[in-house]
Amino acid sequence: MNETHSRAPEPGPVEPGTSAGEASTLAELDEAVTGCRACPRLVSWRERVAEEKRAAFRGQEYWGRPVPGFGPSDASLALVGLAPAAHGANRTGRMFTGDRSGEVLYRALFDVGLASAPHSESADDGLRLYGTRITAPVRCAPPANKPTPGERDTCSPWLAREFELLRPTLRVVVVLGGYGWQALLAVLAASGWRVPRPKPKFGHGARATLRDAAGGELLLLGCYHVSQQNTFTGRLTPEMLRAVLTEAKDSAGLGE
Repeated sequence: MNETHSRAPEPGPVEPGTSAGEASTLAELDEAVTGCRACPRLVSWRERVAEEKRAAFRGQEYWGRPVPGFGPSDASLALVGLAPAAHGANRTGRMFTGDRSGEVLYRALFDVGLASAPHSESADDGLRLYGTRITAPVRCAPPANKPTPGERDTCSPWLAREFELLRPTLRVVVVLGGYGWQALLAVLAASGWRVPRPKPKFGHGARATLRDAAGGELLLLGCYHVSQQNTFTGRLTPEMLRAVLTEAKDSAGLGE
């Protein structure tokens, strides 16, 4: 059985807006994220799940805290999902790691040359991403995978600061699902990116180019979420996912 992160002692209270703004590096931001307790419902749920556990993972120590982004600080490509899964990232401490969605995503990332291995099983399994960072607009596992609008907004400073720190190198974002698409557009607009009008609609294969006052460009690519519902029904096939990731890789300048 693969070991997962052991939970370190929790730091004192963290206010997302203040703490995110104080982070001068992604490493500092990731550390600050893990101490956030700003949303009582999410804190209660993530910790309850970590205590009760799923039978298959009974012998493992759950992470049970907010999950930071994963990937290098100079990434030119980002993937944005929804939120950690209760027995996936909430268990392992790494985005999209430890559940069926992650199995599909990391296999595709490996297939197109963006990951060092086809499987992501624990946060200390040695897997690396190449020029790519994975993150989400909500950092705690929500009940029924449905964060409230208030929880999304409370969490948004973490994503906003993460994208600010990635701004010098980031060129392309693959957004997995409509929830992440809407949440990211709001964060980027508030950060000075000019969102086209009418606002771009989400869809698989959707494309939108955002620009800032300095002439910078950021390409957004829509992709159906790698949820079990989508992958089991064939709404999202491995071929479809690889196609989007290949386009993103090439557009980000990560092609061979």
